[in-house]
Amino acid sequence: MARVDPGRLDGLYGQLESHLADRVVSRTVEEVAARLAQCERLWQQEHWGELRKSARSLIAISDQLGLVSIAKVAADVTRTIDACDLAAVGATLWRLLRIGEQSLSAMPLQPELSG
Repeated sequence: MARVDPGRLDGLYGQLESHLADRVVSRTVEEVAARLAQCERLWQQEHWGELRKSARSLIAISDQLGLVSIAKVAADVTRTIDACDLAAVGATLWRLLRIGEQSLSAMPLQPELSG
């Protein structure tokens, strides 16, 4: 199940003017989508070191927007790579791709700000 922390978005919109926050969110969502696609491609090419690096970058990027599920599963992907468990890498990566799609589609265009 995809989880999004709306508090992260509220904080971002609280710090920036709305149009600037919209741009940051849009760019970050695009970056997450690109990294997910890159992870899939790297897995298919069996580039484990690059896949690990790409999954690690997803942790930080996703965390910025409160994409909690993506960050957690991306960390799981890196752990399976570190354990050299290729079956687990594949299973965990597919979970990351599925949760990534769900999380990105759950992102509100403009979060409801409290107060």
